[in-house]
Amino acid sequence: MGVARSSYYATPTAAEADAALVIEMREVTDAWECYGYRRVGAELRHRGWVVNSKKVRRLMKLHDLNPRRRRRECPIFCV
Repeated sequence: MGVARSSYYATPTAAEADAALVIEMREVTDAWECYGYRRVGAELRHRGWVVNSKKVRRLMKLHDLNPRRRRRECPIFCV
């Protein structure tokens, strides 16, 4: 089959931990809409989570938690 026996019977626990982390990330992004993955990661570390920035970035992209981009207003001479 090509899979080690220990890997075949091992139960993945990352999905359960990721679900709790996504809930916490959703609370942070709801409170501060303009926070990107760096600020969200810093806030999670402040709240006691041990997370990597790459994981925060991946989960934010997967669950559509990225900040909405603000459009710059066009100056008067741009009309």
